[in-house]
Amino acid sequence: MTEAEELEREIMEKALRLAELRGHDAVAEVTDYSFKTLDGETRLSTLFGDQSRLLVIHNMGQGCRYCTLWADGINGVLDHLEDAMAVALVSKDAPDVQRRIALDRGWRFRMASHGGGAYMAEQCAVGDYSNMPGACIYERQNDKIVRRGRTTFGPGDLYSPVWHFLALAGVGPSDWTPQFHYWRRPKTLDDGGENVRD
Repeated sequence: MTEAEELEREIMEKALRLAELRGHDAVAEVTDYSFKTLDGETRLSTLFGDQSRLLVIHNMGQGCRYCTLWADGINGVLDHLEDAMAVALVSKDAPDVQRRIALDRGWRFRMASHGGGAYMAEQCAVGDYSNMPGACIYERQNDKIVRRGRTTFGPGDLYSPVWHFLALAGVGPSDWTPQFHYWRRPKTLDDGGENVRD
């Protein structure tokens, strides 16, 4: 076994230990925050639907290619996650902007805008970052909402497999930056190119 393979096995064991520890995280009661959606105002409690747990994905918004990468990946496993809990993606973007992004990316998340208000200040802020990408798990406990755990997203983390596949190829976070789109329109189009939009 190579040193890299040995380290990978150790990381997998530590990830299992981390999951076990997270099951014992202290809970903290939170406010029933208000959000904006295309259907009007909604509350954190409403985002649960009929589930007792809610995963809220913290997305920095339309200007962040990295947040788009994480959301693309989570969208791919959304059905599996929603079997265990409700899932919503929140950002500071207005609901109409969120809808355009979701249509462009094929995202199926329930979306809500915190508008950069109290939710962002109290749930997304980490250290010097006022709008840190990541995720929170909330639970309904009787008439209260509690935060069970939270995490942040960043290159090389446990939440986007892209970094690990790139690492297999010897490509590190400083060698590659995600893009919003990879296809570029050719200079000439076989169909004549009429009515093509960028």
